Amino acid sequence: MKRKKIYIAYTGGTIGMKLSSRGYVPVAGYLTETVKSNAEFTREEMPLFDIHEYCPLIDSSDMSPHHWQLIADDIKSKYDQYDGFVVLHGTDTMAYTASALSFMFENLTKPVIVTGSQIPLSQLRSDGQVNLMNAMYLAANYPIAEVSLFFNNQLFRGNRATKAHADGFNAFASPNLSPLAQSGINIQLIEGKLSPYVEQALQVTPVETQSIAILYLYPGISSEMVKNMITEDIKGLILLSFGVGNAPQQPEFLKILKQATDNGTVIVNLTQCIQGQVNMGGYATGNALLNCGVISGYDMTLEACLTKLHYLFSQKLELETVRHLMQDNLRGELTR
Repeated sequence: MKRKKIYIAYTGGTIGMKLSSRGYVPVAGYLTETVKSNAEFTREEMPLFDIHEYCPLIDSSDMSPHHWQLIADDIKSKYDQYDGFVVLHGTDTMAYTASALSFMFENLTKPVIVTGSQIPLSQLRSDGQVNLMNAMYLAANYPIAEVSLFFNNQLFRGNRATKAHADGFNAFASPNLSPLAQSGINIQLIEGKLSPYVEQALQVTPVETQSIAILYLYPGISSEMVKNMITEDIKGLILLSFGVGNAPQQPEFLKILKQATDNGTVIVNLTQCIQGQVNMGGYATGNALLNCGVISGYDMTLEACLTKLHYLFSQKLELETVRHLMQDNLRGELTR
């Protein structure tokens, strides 16, 4: 049987770093050298692969919509030459990139798996080998045609994942959707569906940096501070509210939100809770937000909500269309 071929895009991050007198630093060519010198990656059971290292390598803290575009365009340019794609990325903003790519890709018929590690691949006890090897193996042998994120033996839907642990191997979680697959003694498909290959051209929807703010509510928050934050330049506001979507009922606070929506700002209500979803009809405090034109983000992660707003605003859609699509399940990012 012909071996599958995987394209590995190393964008940067801990997985390819080298130990120096200043700590771990990115070094061009080091990741490729480390992988190719490891016999485990060239076994007959593994797919063939090519590695492309970005120049310069990008620290995940520096990632922006410009870089999401760079990665999407790179995959599109190689799309017909490979059976699947692995994106190596720093963990800090990995879930943002996975979410963004999930929206940007239209007609995706091949797996795109984002992964990385907490310890560099070349170091003792690195989680990088397990993460990269499994990502390559899954991309070749368990093709799930969507953008996913692999970490610590779990394959998550990319736009359902969030970084949940700063320095543990179980760095990512998917609070509101079971993993697509679990890698143990056997590969177990859970939510994932294997996709038969369909000849279809990949389309990439371009994204540009948009003016989006995030407001984390807390007891005693000042209406004046909120007013200063929501300027006319803000196109989208993500409101991180209490519980199932509750917020203060102070008249001045609600007036500011109402004025913002009247002025064209799309305000999306997400819960601060790790698990569960917004239900603004459940309590009077949530219902007051509905009356101000605030829309529900249901159970979207912050990463999915932010990148979805970038994706929709970049298409120059009518305001009501953006509001409608934010509440629609476009790529499996929310449950209704």
